[in-house]
Amino acid sequence: MKILLVKPYTELRVARRLQESFLHLEPLELEIVAGGVPEDDDVRILDLSLEKKPKEIFESALRSFLPDMIGFSGYSTTAHIVKLLAENAKKILPRAVTLVGGIHATIAPEDYAHSSLDVIVRGEGGGVMGELARRYKSGEPLWFGGQVLSRRDPCFLTKARSAPPEYPPVNSIPLPRRDLVDRKRYFCVWTHSETRSLPTLFPRVASMRTSLGCVFTCSFCVIHHLMGGKYLQRSPEDVVREISGIQEEHIYFVDDEMFLNIPRVTRIAGLLKEQGIRKRYISWARSDTIVKHPEVFELWKSVGLDVVYVGLESVDESRLAEYSKRTSVEINRRAVQILKSLNIMLHAAYIVHPDFTAGDFRRLEEEIRAITPAEITFTVLSPSPGTRFWQDNKQRFICDPYRYYDCMHTILPAFLPLRRFYRHFGRLTSLALRANPLRVNRIRVPFTDFVRAVAGGTRYIFSLYTIYKDYRKP
Repeated sequence: MKILLVKPYTELRVARRLQESFLHLEPLELEIVAGGVPEDDDVRILDLSLEKKPKEIFESALRSFLPDMIGFSGYSTTAHIVKLLAENAKKILPRAVTLVGGIHATIAPEDYAHSSLDVIVRGEGGGVMGELARRYKSGEPLWFGGQVLSRRDPCFLTKARSAPPEYPPVNSIPLPRRDLVDRKRYFCVWTHSETRSLPTLFPRVASMRTSLGCVFTCSFCVIHHLMGGKYLQRSPEDVVREISGIQEEHIYFVDDEMFLNIPRVTRIAGLLKEQGIRKRYISWARSDTIVKHPEVFELWKSVGLDVVYVGLESVDESRLAEYSKRTSVEINRRAVQILKSLNIMLHAAYIVHPDFTAGDFRRLEEEIRAITPAEITFTVLSPSPGTRFWQDNKQRFICDPYRYYDCMHTILPAFLPLRRFYRHFGRLTSLALRANPLRVNRIRVPFTDFVRAVAGGTRYIFSLYTIYKDYRKP
C-alpha cells in the first residue's frame, strides 16, 4: 500500500514571507502520522509549503508515486486549499482514498464534508493510521468511533458536532519519521551567541514535542478546548532518548507549554547533563513559571537553552485580565530581567488588539525600547475557532474567519482604518527588528547570511505594511 502525506501551501503573503525569512519548521505532525504507518507499507511526505510551484509538484508526485491513500494536514487558513488539492487528486487518481486531519479537522470537521474528501481524522492521527491501513486492505468502512469520520456515515453530523476526541496516552503516539523529509530545508533564525559571533544565522533546526496541552485557559487559545483541559507529558527518559537520536544541533520545542511540570523538566535537564548531550534549544515558557523557578532556567541554560519565547501579550493589566493570562505586568517585567540575568535570549510575544488607538501603538513602541535587546514579535488578536471567544464574535467577522485566521490579519473590526492600523503594525515590527540582539550586540555573522536577513526582513515588513490590500481580494 502506498500512502502520500501532504502539507498544503499557503496563499497568504505574510505567512510565506515569515517562512522564507525567519522560521520554517519541519512538518512534525505528518512525521508522527507517518510513524504510525505499518512497516510493510510505503509512506512518503510532500511538504508543499517549501515549493514555489506547489500545484505542479503535487500533481507530479501523484502521477509518479500513484498513492492508494492521500492524507492532508492543515490549519484553518489552508482548509480551502486542502479541498482544492483533494479535488485535483480525485481527477488524477479517482480511486485513491483522500483523508484530512489537523486542528481544523478536529475543531470544524463538518467544514470538510466535501465530495473530494473521504475521511476526516480528529485529534491525534498517528495512532489511527495502522487501523486505517488495515481497513483499507480488508475493504471495511474507513470510519470508526468518534475520531475517524466520513460524510457517508449516517451519523456524521452528530459525531462532527461532538467535542473533540480524547487524546491517547502519550506512550502510544508513534515517534516521528524524520527520515522522510529533506532536513536541510528547515531552519530558524538563531540570534543568540555567547561569543558575539555565529557560524550561521540560519542553522538547520529539528522540531520536537515533549508534551501536549496546557492547564491554563487563555481566552484567545484553543488548546484547552482541543485537549479537554488535559496536559499529557512524555517521560524524561523518553524525551532524552529522542533528543539523543536527533541529528541537528538546534532543537525547537513545539510544546504548548513545556515548563509546567517543574520536576519533569528538571529531570530532563539532569539526564541531558548526565549523558553529556549538548545541543541548543528554543522553548516557550510562561512568565510566572520563570519568576517562580529561575533555578530551573539556570539549569536549562547550562545544558543549552538559548532562547525562551514568552507570551507577554500586553503592557496593560486590563488586557491581561481580558485574555485570562493569570499574570501581571510586574510578573512579566521580572521574568524579562531573570532571563537577561541568565543570558537566555528573550523572545517577547505581544498581542495587538483590533481596537488599538494610535496611543496604544505608541505604548508598545515604548515597551520595545524598554526591553531591548530582545527578539520581539507581534500578532493581532484573533478569535480561535472552537473557543468561546469565537462564538461570541461570530457576527462581527469582517472577512472569511478561516481563510484569514493567521493572527496577522484582523478578522474583527479595527478601531483605526485598516490602512492606518497596518501602518502602525508594520512600524512595530520594523522597530522590533532594530531592537534585535543581532544588531544591538553587534553579533558577527557571515556576510551572505547578513544580506539574506536584511532582504528577508525588508520583504516581511513590507508585507505587513500592505496587509490591508488583502481584504480587497474576492
